[in-house]
Amino acid sequence: MKFTCLSKGGGFHFPPCHMLNVSGFRILLECPLDLSSLAIFSPVPVGLEAHEPLDSESVARKKQKIEKTLDANDLVRAEPWYKTVKNLHLWDASFIDVVLISSPMGMLGLPFLTLSKDFSAKIYVTEATARIGQLMMEDLVSMHMELKQFYGPGDASFPQWMKWEDLEVLPSELKKIALGKYCEELGAWMPLYSAVDVKDCMKKVQTLKYAEEACYNGTLIIRPFSSGLEIGTCNWTISGPKRNKIWRMMILALIQLLILHQTLGGSVLVPIDRLGIVLCLLEEMSLLLESSSLKVPIYIISSVAEELLAFTNIIPEWLCKHRQEKLFSGEPLFAHVKLIKEGKIHLFPAVHSIELLTNWQEPCIVFCPHWSLRLGPVVHLLRYWCSDPNSLLILESGVDANLALLPFKPMEMKVLQCSFLSGISLQKVQPILKTLRPKLLLFPKELRCKIQISEANTIFRYSENETLRIPTSKESTEIDISTDLASRFRWKPLKKETITWLDGELVMDQGKHRLLSGFQPVDSKQQRPLLHWGSPDLKGLLTELSKMGITGTVKKVSDEAEPENAAGIIDIVGPEKALIDVRETGTVIIAANDNLASHIFKAIDIVLDGV
Repeated sequence: MKFTCLSKGGGFHFPPCHMLNVSGFRILLECPLDLSSLAIFSPVPVGLEAHEPLDSESVARKKQKIEKTLDANDLVRAEPWYKTVKNLHLWDASFIDVVLISSPMGMLGLPFLTLSKDFSAKIYVTEATARIGQLMMEDLVSMHMELKQFYGPGDASFPQWMKWEDLEVLPSELKKIALGKYCEELGAWMPLYSAVDVKDCMKKVQTLKYAEEACYNGTLIIRPFSSGLEIGTCNWTISGPKRNKIWRMMILALIQLLILHQTLGGSVLVPIDRLGIVLCLLEEMSLLLESSSLKVPIYIISSVAEELLAFTNIIPEWLCKHRQEKLFSGEPLFAHVKLIKEGKIHLFPAVHSIELLTNWQEPCIVFCPHWSLRLGPVVHLLRYWCSDPNSLLILESGVDANLALLPFKPMEMKVLQCSFLSGISLQKVQPILKTLRPKLLLFPKELRCKIQISEANTIFRYSENETLRIPTSKESTEIDISTDLASRFRWKPLKKETITWLDGELVMDQGKHRLLSGFQPVDSKQQRPLLHWGSPDLKGLLTELSKMGITGTVKKVSDEAEPENAAGIIDIVGPEKALIDVRETGTVIIAANDNLASHIFKAIDIVLDGV
């Protein structure tokens, strides 16, 4: 097995991307987008105009301010492009055989792959991830189309901002995001796909239920299990022809909820698109409001909010045991169902919908996309509340708040960055490994100095864009043999082993080798051994040759390297000239014609053991 890390990712919103080569099949693990790179674009606040070509005076002026403090005018004022995995575009799409998607965030870049005419891989996604991921992609397209209205139709082939003279004058912080540390990431930028592209992409996806088994090409057995990270997210187990488990994407995920502590003198804006976190926050917030007797409306503004929340009530297999028990008792799986019926939570598709404008009350709590603060309803609401010191914006930690809030400065609005933990902390890695005791472990090189790992038989450390050869855990291969073939076993000794000859059809089925009976039985009289072993006895060979009318004499070879009685030459004199050179390593027949050589081979066949 070969393992290549294409991208180490950047947290929950930008999961890692890897390439596996298993049994000759190339498997892509995740196809995400780096949406944090949208920070280099302006969301077009009031007073900013669309991006225009720079004249020589403006270029010189910008060069003088590159290292100064960033302000909103430094952002790229153009229709945004989207950054894919930086090393994935270097791979030929036609070489990918299988794509495994573990989470909705891991499939946001999938339409870029399926748009390629050379792409023909099989895509496996859990039912829950596929539906949530599709809704997220459709919402992303919707938000992008709204932003595109400000800029109008642009040059889809090569936008102005990607020209080198414009990139050169970008401030260093923005230039690093656009180009990468060594200017190697410009090729990863792509114009966003369309709603039609999303639908075409989903037609090529094969969805799997919880723990459902899929077999690829009769060889690889693939199964998804809940990872606990988010609704629909999974661990993939892949079994090769040897039926040994060869990869597991994730081990465990822990989610730590934020308990809000505030006086609601102003409104709260929560631009988070992590469905599981949003559902839990809704429950915590509703309990908080009920205990405080405050009557504050909760708004969820998204083009896919209604469908997304409805979907969460029909996928109990991806939820914890406590919520699964609610299903059997007839209770809603999540509290938002009751809160929506009671009018405490309101769903609206857009900030400009008539229903929202007539229902709007302040102070309020608003959940909406997008966490990058560059797309969607959050842009309008931030422009509305940024000068209100009583309002609160909640951001996830990991987001560059200074860069994200640049277009909305000066900011009077309070900003709280919270950690919604995903995955496991380094302190908990060793106890988990001590329990699992893996035979083989893949570990990032960059964590070498932060944690010492010894709870594995073999440890491989990897880095981005580096291919590792991973040994399989089993050397032998199991094979199922049909009953009628097994009844024909005729064992013969070969040194320390015993072997037999069988004639059948070898096939791959559900990840197993199977040997089936051939369509036409072979005549045993015509069957000739394909494998011989040992050296022929020279006197016995002469006896068999004489029965065929072939005469000759034995000449010993004086070679100290050859053991005694293990080598010799038979000089054939009749009916025609020929030579048989017998050595420990092999026997060579030199004859004047094919007919004579064939008779000599038959004599050797009689003398030697074979199968």
